[in-house]
Amino acid sequence: MIQLPEVIKNAVSALTKLPGVGEKTAFRMVLNMTHWKADELNLVGSSITSLKGLKLCTQCGMFSDEDICSICIDEHRISQKTMCIVENATDLMAIEKSGNYNGLYHILGGVLNPLLGIGPEELGMDVLKERIVHNEFINVILAINPSVEGDATCSYLKMILPQGIKIERIGFGVPIGGSLEFLDPMTITKALENRKNF
Repeated sequence: MIQLPEVIKNAVSALTKLPGVGEKTAFRMVLNMTHWKADELNLVGSSITSLKGLKLCTQCGMFSDEDICSICIDEHRISQKTMCIVENATDLMAIEKSGNYNGLYHILGGVLNPLLGIGPEELGMDVLKERIVHNEFINVILAINPSVEGDATCSYLKMILPQGIKIERIGFGVPIGGSLEFLDPMTITKALENRKNF
């Protein structure tokens, strides 16, 4: 069997760390990159290396070029007095893409999971509570995925947040174009729980 150069093996190994990229896909990528010009390789390499200096917004935890992101300094959003709490940055981006929300955010960075050692301290629940109280938020939307851990996280947040704040959880259920016969029991349960008057 042919022995490949270490540089190719190392590149393949590095690319397999990406989610959804197996060894075969990584190998095809590396073979494709062997035909790239040096400046193209340098551009990709330096772009990835520059991720080391990526900042997070000191208020919401979203990726940012500055200490505070463009969402958190937007006066219109601040005036809404509404916060949407999400698990991670991809959830925030999905909500922003919908174009139907114009308040502020807070990224937890996960959900409560005692088995993995993730408690309120690891998710900065005290900091979140202080931010909500200090900025006098009126509405809090819990956009946390439906799971045992997600439900526990929502229950904990509802318990620690001050009285008088309107706390809502986003609806879950049947997707547009979905068919009931193909849905899992949890999705159908959530759809029934979140039913509305018609």
